[in-house]
Amino acid sequence: MKKLILIRHGKSSWDLPVVDKERPLAHRGIKDAYLMSEKIQSYIPNSYVFWSSTAKRAGETAKIFAQNMRLPDDLIVYKDSLYTFDDRELQNEIKKCEDSYDNLIVFGHNPAITDFVNEFGNIYIDKIKTCGFVSIVFNQNNWSAITRGTVQKIIFPKDFK
Repeated sequence: MKKLILIRHGKSSWDLPVVDKERPLAHRGIKDAYLMSEKIQSYIPNSYVFWSSTAKRAGETAKIFAQNMRLPDDLIVYKDSLYTFDDRELQNEIKKCEDSYDNLIVFGHNPAITDFVNEFGNIYIDKIKTCGFVSIVFNQNNWSAITRGTVQKIIFPKDFK
């Protein structure tokens, strides 16, 4: 059995004239990341691998979660291949996860996350909001073989405001 947790990066700032990949979190994105990382603690498995897109906003979100989960920053695996908006590319990367890991946490982007959840989950979600959390369990024992799974939990920052 494999468990995947997908977390969309927090709200990003458009205030700076930087390329998309270098956009940082907005103030709201920072606040939501702290809020969500506190509220989702009971849904996090005891052991996991922690991946993030190399986009600044995703990395900042992952660092806030890691801090609140008491995970050292150097255990975050940054993957340029997760800087994608395409669910097929996201799917391909997830399916490359080593089978020795039963639990994977991924910080990434929309629409890739929403489209992935709608293809691999058992419920339809219109849109994963910024800093949204989705947990999916798969009955397969190999990441490369995952098919439709069961969505266990969906949480958005607005659920706590």
